[in-house]
Amino acid sequence: MDKLGRGMCSLVVFAICFVSVLGRPSSFLTHLPFFSIWNAPTERCTSRFGVELDLSVFDIVHNRNQVFMGDNITIFYSDKLGEYPYYGIGGEPVYGGVPQNASLDRHLRKADNDLRTDIPDLGFHGFAVIDWEKWRPLWERNWDAKEIYWKGSRALVKAKHSTWKPDQIEKEAVREFEDASRAFMEETLKLGRRERPGGLWGFYGFPCCYNYQYKKNKTYTGECPALEMKRNDKLVWLWNVSSALYPDIYLDLGLRGRGQDILLYSRHRILEAMRVREQTTHRPPSVFPYARIAYTYSMEFLSQEDLVHTIGESIALGAAGVVLWGDGNYSQTKKACVAVRDYLDNTLGRYIVNVTEAAFLCSQTVCSSRGRCIRRDPSGTAYLHLDPAEWSIVPRTKLPGPVTGGPSYVAHRRFRMVEGETSGFAASFRCQCFPGWEGEQCQKPVPVEPST
Repeated sequence: MDKLGRGMCSLVVFAICFVSVLGRPSSFLTHLPFFSIWNAPTERCTSRFGVELDLSVFDIVHNRNQVFMGDNITIFYSDKLGEYPYYGIGGEPVYGGVPQNASLDRHLRKADNDLRTDIPDLGFHGFAVIDWEKWRPLWERNWDAKEIYWKGSRALVKAKHSTWKPDQIEKEAVREFEDASRAFMEETLKLGRRERPGGLWGFYGFPCCYNYQYKKNKTYTGECPALEMKRNDKLVWLWNVSSALYPDIYLDLGLRGRGQDILLYSRHRILEAMRVREQTTHRPPSVFPYARIAYTYSMEFLSQEDLVHTIGESIALGAAGVVLWGDGNYSQTKKACVAVRDYLDNTLGRYIVNVTEAAFLCSQTVCSSRGRCIRRDPSGTAYLHLDPAEWSIVPRTKLPGPVTGGPSYVAHRRFRMVEGETSGFAASFRCQCFPGWEGEQCQKPVPVEPST
C-alpha cells in the first residue's frame, strides 16, 4: 500500500492518518477506497464566534479557511466560469438567454481566464465542480420554470423561418437548443481537463435519477423511472468528458423519519451514477455523491440511521467518496456553529472514522489494496462497517502512550491483525479494481489506459 494513508497506520489503531490526500495527483485520489470531503464555508465559526470545528480529526478534506473556492475543491457557479447563458429575474436574457443565442468562443475565452484566476495552480489535483442549474441539456427536462428556454428557442427559430409550421419550428428549436447546450457543457469540461488535467471535473447534479415519487406514492420503490434512465443514456457524451460524476443524495424534510424510503432513494441515485459511468468509452469517471449533514433548508441533522442510508449506502455501492456540502446557515450564528461542532464530534465524526477504516480494511484484505469493495448484491443489507465485537471508536486520549497529535477519535482494534487474516467482508463484497489492476482480488497488473 502507498506510504501515505492507511499504510502508515498501525494494525492495532487504524487512524485517519493522511493529513491531505489532495497533495497527490487525481489518479491517487481515485486509488483510495473511500474518503469524504467537507465543503461548507464554516471558517466564520472560528473567526467570528470562537467555535472551533476541528475537521482535521476526521477523514474530511477541506479548503484552507473552509471556503467554496480553494486549493482542494472549487465550485464554479453560473457567474464564475465564462459567459453562461440563461434567463434572469423577470425573464431578462443574460448572455443571450438560450445557449444557441450565445457565443461559445467568447464563453470559452472568458472561462479560460476565470479558470486561471480561480485555480492558479497548474498542478491542481482537487475537485472541480461546475454548478449550472438554470437549464438542462435535454429539451424534455426543461419543465415548469425552465419552460422559458423552450419559448426562447422557439422564438429564435420563428424569427428566422416565419412561414414554418409549428411542428417544424418545434423540431428545429429542439435540435438547436440541444446542440448548443451540449457544446457549452462539453467544451467547458474539455477546457478544464486540458488546462488543469489533474482535477476531477464534472457537473453537479449529474446524473439525476428523478426518483421523487416518495412525495405522492405510498409504495415507493426508489427506482429511477425508465424514461429518465433512457434520457440519461442520451447524455453519454457528458459522461465521456467527465472525470467525476457528482449526483446528489440530499434529503428533504418530507423524508424525515422514513428510513426505508431514504435508503431506497439514496440507493437508486447512486446506482444510476454507477450505471452511466460504465457507458464511457474511456476510463470510467469516479462517483462522488453530494450529501448534506442536515435535511435541506433546515438545521435538523441526520440521524445515525440516515447516515447509514446515505453515506454508508454510497460506500457499499462503490462511490469513491462523498462530498459533505453545507451553506452559510452552518455558521450564521454561534448557536448554529455549536450545533455543527457537537454533531461532528458526537455523531458524524465517529461514523466517518468507522466506514472509512472499514473501506480500507476491506480493500486491504479482499482487493489486495488495489481496489474498492462493492456490495455483491446491490439490494442487499451488507455495509462496510467495522465489526463492533472487534473494534471500537475511542478518543485518542484513551489509548496508551503519549498523545502527540492526530485525530481525536480513532478506530481501535482489541487485538493485532496477523498477516494473511481475512476481514469477513469477502462474502458480501467484490472488488472494483483501481486502474492498472484486474482479477478477482485485483492481483493482476494491466496497462493503464490514459484518461482523456
